[in-house]
Amino acid sequence: MEKQLMRIIVNEQEYELYINPKMLLVEVIRDLLGFTGTKRGCESVSCGACTVIIDGMAVKSCSVLAMQADGTKVTTSEGLEINGQLHPIQKAFLDHGAYQCGFCTSGMLMSSKAFLDENPNPTTHEIREGIEGNLCRCTGYNSIVRALDAVAKGNYREDKA
Repeated sequence: MEKQLMRIIVNEQEYELYINPKMLLVEVIRDLLGFTGTKRGCESVSCGACTVIIDGMAVKSCSVLAMQADGTKVTTSEGLEINGQLHPIQKAFLDHGAYQCGFCTSGMLMSSKAFLDENPNPTTHEIREGIEGNLCRCTGYNSIVRALDAVAKGNYREDKA
């Protein structure tokens, strides 16, 4: 199969790659570009460990052919930092113990960011609904909800992070 040229911006860095058109976006992000925060989990669009943000929308990268992301702007968990500082959501996750084994964390962070960008003042019920596409087998979700609630209430700002 002939490789195709893909142009993509990942974490503010432009890339041009020749890829097999059947490659998944998670494969390009992890295997070709080395952003290993994006995890391969179930590979059936069920767990959310591979979630990235494409042009502002949270997407499970195991469900996207890489060529579908040609010309887009992708953010992975490695791209959340702001001027070398943790993003407020990352800081809140640490402060509230919203991770344990850490496997789901990067996908949960990305879903959380996209959710809070869309709904900056959610209720706790809306937070639970907003992250329901991401599975976490360790935390029971309460610490994640508390962390996101604290971010939404303004306890974490980019200048405080």
